[in-house]
Amino acid sequence: MGINVSKSQDSWKEVGGSFKKLPRQENYLKERRDRYNFSFSDAEVFQINTRDLYIVYTDSLFKQHQLHFRPDGNVPDMVKLRFTLSGSGNIYNQVNKQQYLFRSNQQNIIYMPELEGTGEYDTTCNYRFFEVHFTKEKFLQIAENSSGLLQVLADRLDGGQFAQIHKQSLPISWAMQNCIHEIIHCSYTGKLKLLFIESKCTELLVLQAEAFEKSVTKNNNLLHLSAYDINCIYAARDYLIENINEPPGMAQLVKLCGINEFKLKQGFKNQFDKSIFAYVSDHKLNQAKELLLEGHSIKSVAFQLGYSSVQHFGNAFRKKFAVSPGKLKV
Repeated sequence: MGINVSKSQDSWKEVGGSFKKLPRQENYLKERRDRYNFSFSDAEVFQINTRDLYIVYTDSLFKQHQLHFRPDGNVPDMVKLRFTLSGSGNIYNQVNKQQYLFRSNQQNIIYMPELEGTGEYDTTCNYRFFEVHFTKEKFLQIAENSSGLLQVLADRLDGGQFAQIHKQSLPISWAMQNCIHEIIHCSYTGKLKLLFIESKCTELLVLQAEAFEKSVTKNNNLLHLSAYDINCIYAARDYLIENINEPPGMAQLVKLCGINEFKLKQGFKNQFDKSIFAYVSDHKLNQAKELLLEGHSIKSVAFQLGYSSVQHFGNAFRKKFAVSPGKLKV
């Protein structure tokens, strides 16, 4: 059996709540960090509220495979920028008879004005997601002079229709990851913080819209990939990340993922906009940046991530970030 929980902005209110709605004319920012021990999940939750935005980052370990969602009339009408950072799950919404799939390292833009149904989640690993909810009014204001997929999405939600910017979610780019990191770890205070958070959320929306526009254009001329092929490619990506310090060779990866080398190479670049080698290199360097910012030494990071020497690591890092590891720490 599952357990009833609320949706969207008030999703945690039964156990310690969301924020009280402040007057619309006030320009404000409120944030909080909490740990919860639900009967169905243990969770760490970081939330930010502004007049036009609700932001939530959650790191959860589900104790139950299935949850039940019920309507909540107090939830404001909002458009969701959804980023699944790790874990997997799906939600079936009985209202519009639609299933929404959430896979690790994928993102989409979703408008779901009503939700009543069930969610299924992996109970063997942590489920981490980051969401930015724009009020419908604010989203329509931003998208007013846009074109392409963003305008189509705006037109649909303006009419109160359920909508996603695209049925197929896309990978979270490094630029999106950096944006998310900057929002969660923002050091500004007061009005500067409010300005920074609002600008970064708009930047995330632009990055998503750009990614979907490029994907639609590219897919018109790329090789056909079946659902099985795509699943195999994502399995290969997940295996690479799990073994990032000692990545497998191409022959081993082909054997593990179950499709031929041509489809793996071309399909991987199609799905992630990078070659396998470039993807592994970028992932390691972004991981290295995080470790350095946490205070780890350059030598230990280079060793931990499998670089042949500190010099080799320094050259690769400088090429990607245009700054040496030592200067980053300063």
